[in-house]
Amino acid sequence: MSDILLVNTYFLQLDPKQDRNMMPYPPLGALYAAAKLREDGHHVAFFDTQFADGAADVYPAIDAHAGKWLIIYDDGFNYLTKMCLVNMREACFDMIRYAHSKGCRIAISSSDATDHWKEYLEQGADYIMIGEAEQTVSELTAGGESVSDVANIPGLAYQDKGAFLRTAPRSVLRNLDELPAPAWDLVDTAAYRRRWMERHGYFSLNVATTRGCPFKCNWCAKPIYGNRYNAHSPAYVADQIADMVQHMKAYHIWFCDDIFGLKPGWIKAFRQEVEQRQLRFRFKIQSRADLLLEESNIADLAASGCEEVWIGAESGSQMILDAMDKGTTIAQIKESTHLMKRYGIRPCFFLQFGYPGETAAEIRETIALMQELMPYDIGISVSYPLPGTVFYERVKSQMEGKTNWSDSDELAMMFTGTYPPAFYKVLHRYVHHLFRKAQGKAQWSNLLAGKRPDNFRRLALYPYHLVAAIQHKRQLRPIAAV
Repeated sequence: MSDILLVNTYFLQLDPKQDRNMMPYPPLGALYAAAKLREDGHHVAFFDTQFADGAADVYPAIDAHAGKWLIIYDDGFNYLTKMCLVNMREACFDMIRYAHSKGCRIAISSSDATDHWKEYLEQGADYIMIGEAEQTVSELTAGGESVSDVANIPGLAYQDKGAFLRTAPRSVLRNLDELPAPAWDLVDTAAYRRRWMERHGYFSLNVATTRGCPFKCNWCAKPIYGNRYNAHSPAYVADQIADMVQHMKAYHIWFCDDIFGLKPGWIKAFRQEVEQRQLRFRFKIQSRADLLLEESNIADLAASGCEEVWIGAESGSQMILDAMDKGTTIAQIKESTHLMKRYGIRPCFFLQFGYPGETAAEIRETIALMQELMPYDIGISVSYPLPGTVFYERVKSQMEGKTNWSDSDELAMMFTGTYPPAFYKVLHRYVHHLFRKAQGKAQWSNLLAGKRPDNFRRLALYPYHLVAAIQHKRQLRPIAAV
């Protein structure tokens, strides 16, 4: 078979906020693709762009594979690649143009390439793989460097005699356990471990137990795995984790599913598999408030090692949640938060500002909900219209020029919000400092009550966040009464 160069396109240094946070995860989607290509008999060389300075760092590897396959395969499980950041797109275009000049045959799987497939083809790519792509890349490379009968390979976009063409959609995989395990040996896990240990004192790796999300939040883009929901068996996942703990010394796992444990009985079965193997590890997940209301599920999560759950709280206004087609209620957010805290699980909230119809009143409701429930952590964003969503179709006529963020911290308003774009920049900082101030105040309250604070950093930073919150609030006249 053929020699194949596989690369991803997320460069940590091109995303300053994430570079500062230093919580890097290997590109899991690319490792699944590598394993599939190896299973087909190909020799796979992998260049992980995570810690590279830019596209030019990849050029020597492309030189070594001149005239052969270059497969650019992003991690469709990671929210950072789903954000379709301009910095990563431009780096990918650089790689495409260089590889094209070296006679490589180029195929790409990524959220951004799915959204903008014609642009990627115009840059010199030969094929864009649309949707779940392990089987597509397998069929595409089956003939080595020669490709025939492209029109009959589902899940492709390409050019032929100047015409842009797409083949039939690729059906999603249903039995995920049939996939070969990710090719972890291709990753320099020592480089990841070193950065995690230096910054956080522990090492975390990523695992996907499912693909897709069946819920219909109208701003949520799902270009790779779509609205279908398929899951690995609990035993398959537990075996993967056992290997990670034993061979990679990863005692913390980020389950990067959109929704963890949706399948009835899955969480209980997973707990049983973990206990049977006597695994000791901690993990964090993403879920929904309405899926975290059964006490038995929360108990099973806690017993399995779950320490942190991120939910899309989004807003403290039921009107806004309903406008988003979120399908959850403020009461469910409150109930699930209290239940998680009771079992020692740290609830964390994703908050979103700027959705159409949101005014100062709804912003106040969101801030009030945050202050009432005091999650362990928050992530703040503004509404981000991406192709393929109902929300995008509603506001695309208002989008002029800029259609994607450059990096994950840009948080630019790209449609007409209730307030000017600068307002949301200040709001982001204000809510952040308000939250950190409240956390610091809690630490001081413990100290004054004779209790030992459990986070001295929050204690020390309380004055800074107090002053910053006051300064930013003064700039937010529409919500100055908060």
